[in-house]
Amino acid sequence: MHCQAPNSQAPTHQARKLDALDRRLIDSYQRGLPVCTRPFHTIAERLGSSEAEIIARLERLQALGVLSRVGPVFDHARAGASLLAAVAVPEAERDAFAELINAAPGVNHNYAREHDFNLWFVMTAPDETELVARLDGLEARLGVPILRLPMLEGYHIDLSFPIPWAELERA
Repeated sequence: MHCQAPNSQAPTHQARKLDALDRRLIDSYQRGLPVCTRPFHTIAERLGSSEAEIIARLERLQALGVLSRVGPVFDHARAGASLLAAVAVPEAERDAFAELINAAPGVNHNYAREHDFNLWFVMTAPDETELVARLDGLEARLGVPILRLPMLEGYHIDLSFPIPWAELERA
């Protein structure tokens, strides 16, 4: 889970809305979400709650803006092949190109940048051969060359952190 300070309300105000189970849920599962067929059931058992209650709380915490995302973060290098890619497309046609890129299998993180290469995305595939085939196919559909930037070295950024609940209560 990724936690965030909401834009509309101070973190201290949000912290006061969270009960002990909300806080245990956040503290316990910023990392280490169970990998199983029913992860919310497993979490519920560990926290002494029900699966429905855990799901409802996660939905509420997302609606409040306390959580930005609930889901796994995979080590893509262990799961297959991927690379960062970019294309330079006419600005007036950028959205149309973005739709074509988004429709391609294995594309994620497609975003615009202010640069000659103005659309960037990550392409994934089960292996290197399929990755090259997907990029070649997309390049043919787009009609523009794709800049291919394979990862040379991986870095892990741990976005979890201890929440100073008591400090937030006093603020």
